[in-house]
Formats: sequence, structure tokens, C-alpha cells
Amino acid sequence: MVVTDLVAWAELGGSLAAIGGAAYARHAHPAAYWSTVGLSVSVVRLLASYTSTMDACGLTVEPPRWRALAVKATTRREVRPVPPRRGMIRPTSTGLRLRLRLAPGQEPADVAASAERLRHAWGVHAVYVRDVKPGVVELRLVGFDVLRKVRMPRRTEAGPLRVPVALREDATAFVRDYRAVPHELVLGATLSGKSMFLRNLLAGLAAQPVVLVGIDCKRGVELAPFAPRLSALATDPEQAAELLPVLVKEMEDRYDLIKARQGIAPGTPDELITSDVWGLPEGERPAPIVLFVDEVAELFLVATRKEEERRDEMVTQLIRLAQLGRAAGIHLEVCGQRFGAELGKGATMLRAQLTGRVCHRVNDEASAKMALGDIAPEAVLASCAIAAELPGLAVVGDTSGGWSRIRTPHLSLADAAATCRETAHLAPDVPALAPFRPYLPPVPVKESSPLATPQPITE
Repeated sequence: MVVTDLVAWAELGGSLAAIGGAAYARHAHPAAYWSTVGLSVSVVRLLASYTSTMDACGLTVEPPRWRALAVKATTRREVRPVPPRRGMIRPTSTGLRLRLRLAPGQEPADVAASAERLRHAWGVHAVYVRDVKPGVVELRLVGFDVLRKVRMPRRTEAGPLRVPVALREDATAFVRDYRAVPHELVLGATLSGKSMFLRNLLAGLAAQPVVLVGIDCKRGVELAPFAPRLSALATDPEQAAELLPVLVKEMEDRYDLIKARQGIAPGTPDELITSDVWGLPEGERPAPIVLFVDEVAELFLVATRKEEERRDEMVTQLIRLAQLGRAAGIHLEVCGQRFGAELGKGATMLRAQLTGRVCHRVNDEASAKMALGDIAPEAVLASCAIAAELPGLAVVGDTSGGWSRIRTPHLSLADAAATCRETAHLAPDVPALAPFRPYLPPVPVKESSPLATPQPITE
């Protein structure tokens, strides 16, 4: 009897230890918990409750007439509504993926409206719906909060002017594509992760044959560590006022090159006629330019009338680059803490040309509205809910109205600066920017110590 009780208590203790260990792993190591326990539990829930869950969500439809007649003729069962046809379940390191073939009369919005119900029914962190093709949607089930500890996917869609810079909340990579979104506005308060976003973006572009130009009116404290890879750097408004006209002149020269290509003899094949630099032959195509403007408000602030005239000229040149630079291969990445009409004349017009929007944690709702209010009003509340203990978390959107949460992985300043030093030879040569190339002090060479220390001569 005593032995039986001891065995029972041992089994109970082992069960409690297993439950406690699983709870600890779920909180401290969610990825490991998902791979070992969560994945199996969610698959069982999905398979066991698929039909009933779809029926509860209103995603079932009446079966075809021929099927109803066949059921009545062969069995005495009641003809029940049928759910969307489910494809094969594909597990991933962060969740599950499966495709649904919608019934006639259904649309992807019907499934997206039930995403929250599906999340609770199948015990996952989130459910996202993506339209694959007419009549087919993909459900991406995320098993845990992937933004709490960012791990970028192993496979990302990198390429020319495409940089995987952050992780989306659906466990896919947020790729900054300058060909699709030529200009972007990045807002965020102090310690919100704005500099980390910029750091990852610079490190990703450094490995590509892209001309990197910086304007950092904080005396270069943000962009100076990347000086070996920068083709030009302005560290105060005076230098920025000299650099921007050079970029505008470079843009005009590129347009002259495009016009010369368009004016070739009649009968030339259509593929040789272009309206931007990407249609030029590779040997004639100038390297793309990405201009980083950190703390853009410093370019707008003035104290005297003379500074006001300089401000108006710089703003006009930035607007010209934003309006016309895409076809010339010139792109803008404008960063700041606030960006609105209170900065002065031209601020709203410049913001309207910045297609992409990234809003980190801000100090007030008005700042969030400056970034996202004109493209996705519902994203403003999401950006205002970002906690201070989650640096790097942001809401990203564009003028199409779509938005999502992202978080930038941690990249130390030393690693980013080392990447820029190693890729300094990839910087394209732009003669017009040579006067603005940042000065690089020579690296001191450490003297090697002798193998043997000489001893003093004694008599």
C-alpha cells in the first residue's frame, strides 16, 4: 500500500513538473515550445474542430444540389452546410500555413473578418489572411509573438535596392524596396528604435553598388560611423544647403541622359526606349542614389531672415528630388521625431511625396497622425499603443492604405560600422559628390612588440 502511494505521488510530481516546464518554456522560449508542444496541439485542434469552427464563423455554404441528392439517395443523414475546401497543412518554425478554396459567393474579406475567432478556436497567437488567387486564400497561423524576440527568416527576397530590414507580425520579412516605394518617412521619439531601423537599412544597402548620401544636422553623430561607405555627408544646415543643389544638378544630368537615349533614330526597338534610368543599358546606367536625412526638422528651423531664405531653398530642392528623383534613380529616406505643417512652408508638400511611412513610438497622437493619418487612419491607434519597453517596434504603411506592425532586429553600432568599412570599395564614383566625401582619419598602426626585450649593458 505504501509503495503504491509513493508511485502515485511520484507520477503526480512528474506530471506537475512537466506542466511547469512547459509553462516556463512557453513564456521564456516560445519558439522551442511551439516546435515541441504547440504545433502538435494546434494541428489536433484544427483537424478536430475545422467543420464546426467554420460553421460557427458563418463560413459554410449549402452543398451543391447534386451532392445533396446523392447524400439523400445513399444515406439517411441530414444534409449539412459544407466549409471551404482545406488544403494541406504546412508547419513552419513560427506557425502553420494552409490554403482554403472559397465556395461560390464567398470572398477573402469574409475569412479575414473571422480571423479573431479562428485564433481563439485553434489556440494560436494570430491568424492572417492573404489573397493568393481568385477563389483561394492562404491562412497564416502564428503560434507565438514573433515580435517579442526578433529572428529574421533564413530566406528573404533580397536584391537590387531591396533590403530585408525588419520582421512583420505575421513572421514574414519587411523588405524595403526602393523600386516599389521610392521615398519613405520614418518617425519616432527618442529611444524608440528609429536609429536602429536606419542602421539596419544602411548596413543592408552598403553591400550593394548604391551611392549613399547622408544629411545629419546633429553634427554627424548618427551617420558619421558609416562614413567609409558614404559618398557624401553634410553635418550641418550650411553643408546641406551646398549638397542639395549638387544632387538636383545630378538629377538633371541624368534626365538629359535619358532624353538623349529617347532621341535615337527611328526604327529602334521599343525595348531600347526608356523613361527612367532602369531602362538604360547597364553600361550607361548611373548608380542609384539613396539620400538619408536624419532629424529633418533641423533643416526647417530658422532664427534669422537669411536662414529663412536658405531654408526655403533647401525645402524646394528636397521637394524637387521627391517629385522627380525616382525616374533618375534618386531616393529619399527622411527621418525625424515630428513632421507636420508647423515646421513651415513646404513641409506638408514634402510629406505628401513620401510614399512609405514608418511610425515608431511617438510622444503624442498628433505625431502619429502626421505619419499615418492621411493613409491609414486605423493605424494611428496601433502606433499610439507601442510600449516604451519595446524599442524597434513600429507601424509601417504606404499610400495603398495597407499597414502592419514590424520590429527591427538588434544590430550593434560596431557591427554596422564594420560592415561599412568592409564594403567601402563598393561605393560608386560620383565626381560631383567628391567635395562632400567625409574625411576619414588614418587608422593608427600598432607597432609589433619585439620577440625579446633588450637588456641593458652592464660591465
